[in-house]
Amino acid sequence: MKKANYLIFLLVPFFCLAQASFKLKGKISSETTPLEWADISVSNSEGKIIYGTTSMKDGSFEINLKNGFYKIGVTLKGFNEFEKEILIEKDIDLGTILLKESATGLKEVIIQSNKKTIEQKTDRLVYNFENNVTTVGGDALSAINTAPGVVVQNNTINILGKGTSRVMIDGRMIELIGEELNNYLKSISASDIKNIEIISNPPSKYEAEGTGGLINIVMKKGVRDSWKNTTTLSYDQNKYGITTLRDNFFYYKNKFRFAASVNVKSGYLNDKDDFKMYFPDGLSHLKSETKVKTENFSGKAALDYELSERTTIGFQFLRDRNNPDFKSDIRIENYNTQNDLDNITLNKSFTDKGSRNQTYNAHLITKLDNLKRKLSFDIDYFDYGSNFNRNFVAKNYMPDMIFVDVNQSGRNVSNQDIKNWSFKADMEHPLQAVNLSYGAKMSFTNSESDVLYYNTIIGFQELDPNQSNRFRYTENNHALYVNANKNLGESWSFQMGVRLENTHTTGFSETLNQEKVNDYLKLFPTFYASYKKNESNTFSLNYGKRINRPRFDLLNPFRIYINSNSYSEGNPFLIPSFSDNFEFSHSYKEILRTSVFVNSITDGYGVLFTSNPETNTQIITRENYFKSLNYGIGESYSASFTNWWSSENSLYFLGAKTEFIKDINAKPSNSLQIDFSTNNTFLLGKTTKLQIDFMYTTPFKEGLYKVGYASSFDIGFKQDLFNKTMQIAFLANDIFNTSYLKDFTSVVNGVKQVYSQNSSSRFVRLSLVYNFGNKKMNLQQRDFGNKEENKRTGSN
Repeated sequence: MKKANYLIFLLVPFFCLAQASFKLKGKISSETTPLEWADISVSNSEGKIIYGTTSMKDGSFEINLKNGFYKIGVTLKGFNEFEKEILIEKDIDLGTILLKESATGLKEVIIQSNKKTIEQKTDRLVYNFENNVTTVGGDALSAINTAPGVVVQNNTINILGKGTSRVMIDGRMIELIGEELNNYLKSISASDIKNIEIISNPPSKYEAEGTGGLINIVMKKGVRDSWKNTTTLSYDQNKYGITTLRDNFFYYKNKFRFAASVNVKSGYLNDKDDFKMYFPDGLSHLKSETKVKTENFSGKAALDYELSERTTIGFQFLRDRNNPDFKSDIRIENYNTQNDLDNITLNKSFTDKGSRNQTYNAHLITKLDNLKRKLSFDIDYFDYGSNFNRNFVAKNYMPDMIFVDVNQSGRNVSNQDIKNWSFKADMEHPLQAVNLSYGAKMSFTNSESDVLYYNTIIGFQELDPNQSNRFRYTENNHALYVNANKNLGESWSFQMGVRLENTHTTGFSETLNQEKVNDYLKLFPTFYASYKKNESNTFSLNYGKRINRPRFDLLNPFRIYINSNSYSEGNPFLIPSFSDNFEFSHSYKEILRTSVFVNSITDGYGVLFTSNPETNTQIITRENYFKSLNYGIGESYSASFTNWWSSENSLYFLGAKTEFIKDINAKPSNSLQIDFSTNNTFLLGKTTKLQIDFMYTTPFKEGLYKVGYASSFDIGFKQDLFNKTMQIAFLANDIFNTSYLKDFTSVVNGVKQVYSQNSSSRFVRLSLVYNFGNKKMNLQQRDFGNKEENKRTGSN
């Protein structure tokens, strides 16, 4: 049923109440002299830092605060920390706060500078990687890959046992997947990330899209009356070389907060592919080596202005442009049943490829009263475009390389354009009995893609209408959510919510004159419970329902020929899959963490690498073909064996039970998967660190596919210079070249297919980082808008 796009925002009554502001002042001093540049932080009753400043030359500071309970914290390198809880209901002078110098220089500095690497929250795991040497000079993707329970392989980011995960930055969903998402994350400097949140079962505030949970990248923010600049230059050497230059600037003065960054990357990667198809009349073996151009330019600008003590407005803009041109040499060897070489096909091609995306966000945040009610509005616009222009010639040869004929010669031209508008409102509404939050969002997406194929075997370009197509897709999504959390004493905390989403989609192929319309309304509940038995033991349980919508290109029914005996086609009749996710966890002193989880997926869809044995043709299709029950147990252990050796370790046991709900002429198989990783940091001196990392994943079977083992051995080294204003770092990644995708195997229609891909996982990196300005950082952050609709724009 077609209907107009609408959404009724929640009508929130509110009254702006006058509220007095009081002065909190004091003076920071050692036993002998006033202390300048001491960090003074103010946290609310929830432990969130809401204000930060630094002491003046004479050690004095002054802060304006509304009435309420706060915690005041004072830190300065070389001195012990100071904390004090205080009730503000009048002007208060704390007098002189004496900071005592650290009793043991090196040891005390280590304790102050090292945060807990992993922090367990009610609904997420917070990963602080500032002490990870391998991320110095790296990017957001490499930082994510070091997070516990997260694996990046073959252009996908997975939370172990959950599946492919979506990525947010400061609560804003990055509407890309696959190669395009990875390229975007590579444009973000790891040095400007505060921490990474792993949300395996997201609360109702976030979109219900995606079975693999969320990974939220929290960026650093500049503190009031300060500025900071970080410049990073790095060089990666694989078979080829890649040079990266990043510059990030923060400024916060009076009512203005401004941040800007520029990232430039240039160089080449080497990709190797190996693909075997065992047809009844013999093996077809494809080998490919590709030189991929890595050319990226990206930038970001963000400005916030405080209209009043209660209200802030802001604007953010992000732009990312990639030009990954590549030249491929493909060799296809065809064998007979006696395993004798019959013929060879050489396919040489050059692809001019490019993509760009830009995001605009405008937001307003207003605090309604002294009850901490807060209302925020976001408007977002997302524009993504890509182009693909490939010229190729495939020639047939005899086994002794005598030329036979031209198998195929052509030109593929493909363009895609996706635009999305989203509008959302969020309300934080604390009540005496419960902390309530609720909100609404509406989103409108339009996607257009076209494929043109020109036959050039005749010596000039001739358009082939049977291999050309135009596809239009629209998706409108409206959502309402409500969430409540409650603490019962100091031991119990509960959180529950529900999200209502209405989705209307239309896909239309002009060439095939085929249209498919979907319209569905679904509820997505979430629940969390946490019990703190004592200072050492905390238990938690959570549940959430999720949806996984097919991305846009998977719905395009048009058949695209990869070569003369291989083609790919989408399926406009794909429907979303749903998952129910349960997780129980235990934390012992935040040192040993145990997690047990179960995920049930219905109407699961995916890529089928099938084939026609009669014509020796490979067929890549998409189908809703399975349901599965995934389960596992994960252990992570943080240890400081000495004051110079710290270690982070994880061990996961994963299993699955998969059933095929469609006859695809294949049998499911499953096996146990074991994933182990250990990251070890050694302090070689006050300014020198060495890191040694190792990971290993056993071969495993899951449903239709079997996957080979993967492992990686990495060594990193970092040297701080000039009072930590400069850092030099070295990384040897995947030294033994074993972390790539290997032996990805399936058997459909009696034809076995085995695929391996290595995308320059082994490389060495030399990095130089230079910081200047006021480097003190504030932990305050905010979400901003567009979260949902362009995830499914991946090039895969």
